[in-house]
Amino acid sequence: MSSDREAAILEHGFTAVPRDADEKILKGAKNVKDPIPLSVEDIDFPSEPLVQKVQEYAKAHLNEQTFNHSMRVYYYGRAILHTQFPQWTVSPSTYVIACLLHDIGTTEHNLHSTLLSFEFHGAFVSSSLLASLSAPQAQNDAVVEAIIRHQDIGTVGTITTLGQVLQLATIFDNMGGHAELVHQETIKDVVARWPRNGWSKCFAQTIRTENGLKPWAHTTALGDEDFPNGVLGNKLMEPYD
Repeated sequence: MSSDREAAILEHGFTAVPRDADEKILKGAKNVKDPIPLSVEDIDFPSEPLVQKVQEYAKAHLNEQTFNHSMRVYYYGRAILHTQFPQWTVSPSTYVIACLLHDIGTTEHNLHSTLLSFEFHGAFVSSSLLASLSAPQAQNDAVVEAIIRHQDIGTVGTITTLGQVLQLATIFDNMGGHAELVHQETIKDVVARWPRNGWSKCFAQTIRTENGLKPWAHTTALGDEDFPNGVLGNKLMEPYD
């Protein structure tokens, strides 16, 4: 393996980790260690021009609730990496781009303009955007793979480090999954900066809209009713909705 390839794998979070977060990563425990309180100010936000352009694009195309969710996913994921998996390597820039674009396929236009499941169409939209912004190909590939697989929850096989962090952070925000990975004070500070504004109802409706439009959608793999009901039953985030 060339040194350039090895460097790209490390930088953009391509290192393989188990897909099964519960048993193979957390080994049945609630967390690796007790989380510590982190504020938004404690977590750096990348300032590269590419990130700024992607953030502007996301803010222009996503509704406020989905944009705020995407930002929360970034901060929760960074907190998870910092306290639970400091040995995992992924560029903050690549991670924030994946966060900002992971739900781009759920916009009204994107849901209705294709027969593809939203994750797949969103990945293609994101790839085109990143190519137009001259993002490195390895970074483009990493973001596309993570977006395609961010709802690919399962117990068999592996996933990229970037993909696993994105999964953990989205499940945490959407369903209160793995509630002990992030400190309550971190949740309070992140939500104060990026409010939920009824996100649980908003996202549950998005799930039902896509499943109604596309009964074959990949989202159905999480359960036609189990998934939206799980989102609506998010007890961890209920006080903030």
